[in-house]
Amino acid sequence: MAAKFEYAQAEEVRDAFARHGVRYLFIGKSAAILLGYPDTTQDADVYLEKTAANGRAVVAALRELGFDLGPERAAEIERGKDFVQLKEGPFDLDLIFAPDGIETFQHAFARHVEVEGFPVCHIDDIIASKAATNRVKDRESLPRLRAFREYWLKRSR
Repeated sequence: MAAKFEYAQAEEVRDAFARHGVRYLFIGKSAAILLGYPDTTQDADVYLEKTAANGRAVVAALRELGFDLGPERAAEIERGKDFVQLKEGPFDLDLIFAPDGIETFQHAFARHVEVEGFPVCHIDDIIASKAATNRVKDRESLPRLRAFREYWLKRSR
C-alpha cells in the first residue's frame, strides 16, 4: 500500500505547476483535506484544464517533480486522457481531465477556493463529483463530506 499523501507533496505539486503555468484544481478527498476535512488519502487528485498547451505544461512539471513518464504516458497527458493514474513517481497522483459530476473546468474554476496558494475545487463540486462516481468508497464518505460542507460554509462566512 502506498504511503499517505502529505501536505509537503501538495506544495511540491502547487509550486511545480505554478512554475510551468499549469491550469488545475485540487479535487477529491485531497481537495477536501486542503479545505480542512479531517481525513487522510493515499494520493492527490488534480483536475486539469484539457488543452494541448496545458497538457505539455503538465508533462514538464511532472518530469521536474521526478515522475517517470514514458512517451505513451506523456502522450496520454498531453491529449488530456480522461483519467491518468501515476504511481511511478515520488508519490501517487491522479490526473483527471473529465471528472464525473462537473460540467467544465471553466465552471469549476469560477467557483474554486484558494487555500494557502492551492487552487481547490469548491466543496459542492467535490461532493458532486464523489456522488457522480457512485463508487462504494465515495458513497460511504458522502455523509461525512456533506456534514463537513455545513461546517465549512459556516466557517467561511
